[in-house]
Amino acid sequence: MVFKCQENSFLTEFKTKVISCEKVDKGYNVIFEDTVLFPEGGGQPSDHGHVNDRVVKSIIRKGAEAIHFIEDEADSTPPFIAGQEVIQLVDWTRRFDHMQQHSGQHLITAIFDREYNHKQLERIERICNQLIVDCTPVEVNVYEPNDPALKSDVTRATRGLPDDVTGPLRVVTIAGIESNMCCGTHVRNLGQLQSIKLLSVEKTKNKCLVHFLVGGRVLRKLSECYEREVQLNTLLNGGPSAHIDLAKKLQSTVRTTQRIAKKLTIELASAEAEKLNSLRDALPKYVFLHRSDGQDSDFISTFLRMVKLPECFFFLTNSDTDGSGKGQLVLQGKQEDVAQLGPEICTMLDGKGNGKGTRFNAKVNKLQNLTLCENLIRKHFPHEDSVVEK
Repeated sequence: MVFKCQENSFLTEFKTKVISCEKVDKGYNVIFEDTVLFPEGGGQPSDHGHVNDRVVKSIIRKGAEAIHFIEDEADSTPPFIAGQEVIQLVDWTRRFDHMQQHSGQHLITAIFDREYNHKQLERIERICNQLIVDCTPVEVNVYEPNDPALKSDVTRATRGLPDDVTGPLRVVTIAGIESNMCCGTHVRNLGQLQSIKLLSVEKTKNKCLVHFLVGGRVLRKLSECYEREVQLNTLLNGGPSAHIDLAKKLQSTVRTTQRIAKKLTIELASAEAEKLNSLRDALPKYVFLHRSDGQDSDFISTFLRMVKLPECFFFLTNSDTDGSGKGQLVLQGKQEDVAQLGPEICTMLDGKGNGKGTRFNAKVNKLQNLTLCENLIRKHFPHEDSVVEK
């Protein structure tokens, strides 16, 4: 069957009658005598639209019928009854976008096939856009399955159809370029595509995947790029022609700063460790040390590598720099202390981690609860023991 949406892809409103309305999970499957709402197929998504005042966002084809899914509403009554006359309305913005992309895909595929010895994107794109400028006609013809025209030279490149397709067949022809069987909605001439932009080609085994934009999507992409360009003008303090050089300069500065910061972090961690190592006459029972250098910082690993206090319990954290309360937790000490305190502290800080022997590591989400954890550790150890808290 050829649906109304396939007879005239520019028709946006259509009066028809309900054949059936069947209750299914979370809604109803509704079949009409005909439909102006395109059912998903041929690589083209289904239309969105309305039937009377009910929203339709899913249409699928099953044999010669288009099944429209309509969600339940609060009153749970069927939206339609058999024989009821209804008005179907198409979401034209969505439909025309899909028409542009679908017709554009036909054109791009045909030109790639024709220009197989010249698969440079610029050349293919230039040919496609010239055909758009020329307003090359696009014609849709309907044939009976046994029509001799389906075996003519013009239509010999027809693609296969699903097994459940019956009745008349549609052939879409781009004048002088290609003819193919197709169930999708199409423009009347290539001028309605407005423009084509080829973005990239992915070469995989035995095929190429072409990423492209057509029509309104080209304009939207251009708008996005321009808005981003204006923002970069301010952020980089320079015009578009200088963006790449300015970004490279900024990257170099950031890398240099990161190297300096890493060196200073290691030096600071080493200094803190040596300071504790020097407390020979008053060895602390536990140490609190909290930083906000970010989870990628080398501070904790360097500190624990340098410190030489095997009897001491260490409660160390390093929070992210965004103030979110997320960060890194490390506990180190006697095995029995780590085993008892580790899981409880991890829970208090809304973390996920594990301990093994004398070390407990976790990623945590609520470093705002540090005080609760510190109080827990103070209760665990005798009050008379010396401590270091930072």
